[in-house]
Amino acid sequence: MSTAQAMDLLMKLLQTTMFAVGPLLVVALLAGVVVGVLQTATQINEASISFLVKVLAVSLTAVLVGPMLARQVLDYTRATYSQIGDVTR
Repeated sequence: MSTAQAMDLLMKLLQTTMFAVGPLLVVALLAGVVVGVLQTATQINEASISFLVKVLAVSLTAVLVGPMLARQVLDYTRATYSQIGDVTR
């Protein structure tokens, strides 16, 4: 395997990881910011509220977009496994 092929595999790995984790992280970030602003406005500073909202938002997002994300990860895995023969040469 040449250096260019290895770098291509690593680049695809990073892209797939960001694609799979990105939506969940963005939803958690947005939920945290919204709850933080609401808690600041209402002067209710309870950490469990923020945690619960984040867990629910991320869980709902995972249920809604999980199949699409899993398909992308599986496509990358299949492509990588198909190149195992090239790696061992």
